[in-house]
Amino acid sequence: MNRKRVKWDNPKLIFDQYKKGANYKDSLGRLGMYEQNRINERFFVGDQWHGAQCGETRPLLRFNIIRRIGEFKMAMASGSELAVNFSAEGVACTKEMAERVAQRKEEYRKAAFDKTVNPDGAATDPEEKVNLVMDALSEYFKVTAERVKFEDKKNLALRKAYTTGSGVLYTYWDDTVRTGQFADDAKTSPIRGDIQCEVLDIENVYLGDTAEPDIQKQPYIIIAQRRSVEELKREARRCNRPTAEIEKIRPDKDTEYLAGDIRETEPADDRKATVLTKLYKEYNEETGDYTIHAVRVVEGAVIRPAWNIAVRLYPLAKVDWERMPNSAYGMSEVTHLVPNQIAINRAQTASAHAVMIAGMPIMLVNGDVITQAITNDPGQVIPVYGGNDLTNAIHYEGPANFSPQFDNLVNSMIANTLTQSGANDAALGDMRPDNTSAIIALREAATVPLQLLKSRFYSFVEDVARVWAEFWVCMYGQRRLKMEDDGGVWYMPFNGADYKDVLISARVDVGPANLWSEIQMLQTMDKLLESGIISPEQYIRNLPKGSIPNQTAILKELKEQNAAPAPEEPQAPSMQGAGEPASIGMEQLLAMLPEEDRQKVAGMSPEQQAQLAQQLGIM
Repeated sequence: MNRKRVKWDNPKLIFDQYKKGANYKDSLGRLGMYEQNRINERFFVGDQWHGAQCGETRPLLRFNIIRRIGEFKMAMASGSELAVNFSAEGVACTKEMAERVAQRKEEYRKAAFDKTVNPDGAATDPEEKVNLVMDALSEYFKVTAERVKFEDKKNLALRKAYTTGSGVLYTYWDDTVRTGQFADDAKTSPIRGDIQCEVLDIENVYLGDTAEPDIQKQPYIIIAQRRSVEELKREARRCNRPTAEIEKIRPDKDTEYLAGDIRETEPADDRKATVLTKLYKEYNEETGDYTIHAVRVVEGAVIRPAWNIAVRLYPLAKVDWERMPNSAYGMSEVTHLVPNQIAINRAQTASAHAVMIAGMPIMLVNGDVITQAITNDPGQVIPVYGGNDLTNAIHYEGPANFSPQFDNLVNSMIANTLTQSGANDAALGDMRPDNTSAIIALREAATVPLQLLKSRFYSFVEDVARVWAEFWVCMYGQRRLKMEDDGGVWYMPFNGADYKDVLISARVDVGPANLWSEIQMLQTMDKLLESGIISPEQYIRNLPKGSIPNQTAILKELKEQNAAPAPEEPQAPSMQGAGEPASIGMEQLLAMLPEEDRQKVAGMSPEQQAQLAQQLGIM
């Protein structure tokens, strides 16, 4: 075992593997991954004339279709609200079990501050206990996602995938995170440590098997970073490295294989070194199980010797924009849009330049005849000497013949590029709403191919959820899980060691945002309010956030008005309580909707119809 550990800690071996992976990336495509991704990033942000020698007088136009296509597709993939639900393989969860779990969870919520309550008590059925914890972890995922700003990070990972082919989210354990909890009643032993997340550039992540896209099947993973020498020495001292080893940590200029333009932007006096963190599997020869170990080195020195990170999954999740056969890395769509973007920019620039020359032609002046300065101001008097032929003194050079079909060609290139990329006018919302049904049909047809991208993105979120669950059961020990629900904020006791052997699965549920837009929802609610099916209070409560100011105050005033006693008036006998909105069924709702909306609701599954009715608050 010691001989194997020395091998993993060998900086030369790790740097050889790092350079082997860099050479593979450099061989991808015509320009290699590093240079191609630098170009893709520049074109996405709008720096599309980088390095072009075009002078300073000609306007260099940019019609950034790359960004528009990318933002449209990224919004379609990540725009829906996602919910992660955990379950335990091999543990039944029937409808009756779910009801018991919900009841037990409510009891724990009410007794959150009762120290006699033990969620792992003997009175709890083992399967019920597991299902209860899985339900709690599903709620806790939202709490953790808010703490680590997962919404921003998953969108950034998707943006990296669009420009570089793959986006990677790295989850690690941070001992400095303060939880506000204590291990003892006297509150003298604070519980510290929790997970943190970071989006990595795929250029800085090196996979051991370059033909295997599955992260968890990799023999090893190397993460390259640039860090200050002082910080690295400080970490080496914390790890009790010998003084002679610490002195070997020196600044370098090894920036060739890092993401972006760091070679050009890193200051020369910035004392930094390239540090490699290698993750690998350490096997138990008797059981065949393994845990993930890590080692951190610079060239010629070990910063932190191999340590056990105590989880059984690589703490990374990867989303590919397009899958490449027999490659661990994805393919960026931007790579193949760059030639179109260049052609469009050149054509637009040439068109604008020709129009400017036609309006402000170039003046040619015979210096032998006209010796004074020419300002080209209206009314300027120019003395001419040396002859009467003024045409040889001043001449205006017009532009070359410019075909009127040129602008049509440019517009055609733009429209065809957008259409072939799946971003037609209907999908982008650039059509006049003359025929709602046709526009919806065209928009849905344009977004159907994006289902493959959505599936890869949802799988990425599920991978992240499984990694987080692995950290929770392996690293948390005994602590309380923060819960946020309709009952407020409370804490549920949790002992991660009891669930280390549970096979946890994660499933992403997509919200109804892609079924009903705000406009469709508002139109339907307007009709329901006009017909008296829902009350004004129900109408205002279900309006999208931000639709009206002081929404909470208006609801409060409506409740006070409804609670005030009203003067008695003769009323016709009715089976319905006063002040209550009419309760309708799905058939009545369908009868009140327009034909196009009626067909859409009728085509929904019973679960989706029930979800819509609950969302509108009418059933």
